[in-house]
Amino acid sequence: MIGIINNRIDENTFELLGKANQLAQKIQADLCLFIIGSMNMEIDKVKDYADLTILLLSEKFEHFSVYPFLINLERAVRKYKPSILLSPATTFGRTIMPALAARLATGLTADCTDLDVDEKGNLLQTRPAIGGNVMATIITPNHRPQMATVRPRSFSFQPEKRKGMVERDEIVKIEDGCEFISMEKRETSAQIDQAQVVVSVGKGLRRKENTEIAERLAKMVNGAVGATRSVVDAKWFSHDHQVGLSGKTVKPKIYIAAGISGAVQHIAGMQTSEIVVAINKDKYAPIFKVADIGLVSDAYSTLEQIVKLLEDEKDE
Repeated sequence: MIGIINNRIDENTFELLGKANQLAQKIQADLCLFIIGSMNMEIDKVKDYADLTILLLSEKFEHFSVYPFLINLERAVRKYKPSILLSPATTFGRTIMPALAARLATGLTADCTDLDVDEKGNLLQTRPAIGGNVMATIITPNHRPQMATVRPRSFSFQPEKRKGMVERDEIVKIEDGCEFISMEKRETSAQIDQAQVVVSVGKGLRRKENTEIAERLAKMVNGAVGATRSVVDAKWFSHDHQVGLSGKTVKPKIYIAAGISGAVQHIAGMQTSEIVVAINKDKYAPIFKVADIGLVSDAYSTLEQIVKLLEDEKDE
């Protein structure tokens, strides 16, 4: 059995269901979805994409607290015995999965960008390593379940209906050592992981003032501005704009990489974009290896020309 754990029904849930379905077909395994959260969870839109959906619902789960979630998930996992257990690399997944792996005395591969299975049922867990300079594939041959968290937007959801059974599991009441006091929602300044067009800039734009042309272009196409780590470190943009291993993973329809050389760490955060347009003066820049369209030219002047063409078309 392949299991997926999440505390909400969102894009990450569907994304993992799509990938897990492919893995389940390869090894002829059932697909189980563990949903843990508040009582008002809407499961109708998701249950058909798993063979079995296990509901761990309680009014006590309105707000996340590690210990009650952990004890109930451990009980459910030991009961249903999945051989593979996945969760999105969100705040929830990154918090609960290491603790759960420790309770189950097994390993965990964090922040995977690709998954596969071999003929023995071993999960091939691929993630960046050594500062993002190599992509390592990790297996857990001797312990079960095999556990991994997956970076959001690493896969596309390919819907395929399965058995669609639902079971509500018993909740173990745990005396929680934490008390919920209050919550304040923080709005991020850059929704690059939601945009259909991302105009991303690197140090090839030469200076901070030149990034204004990228902002103009992004506004014209109803997109968002992304940035490399070096640009964020130089304080041209805030961390909310960073694309890559230490930033966000994006999967827009169009990704424009302007003045970006294409370090492995950056490419890991945008390689699943539908169309990649690379603009760089260096024709040997690694970014061209993942680009669908490559322009060997100055990034600033090229963006300027694109903006002018769009403005002229708008005026006609």
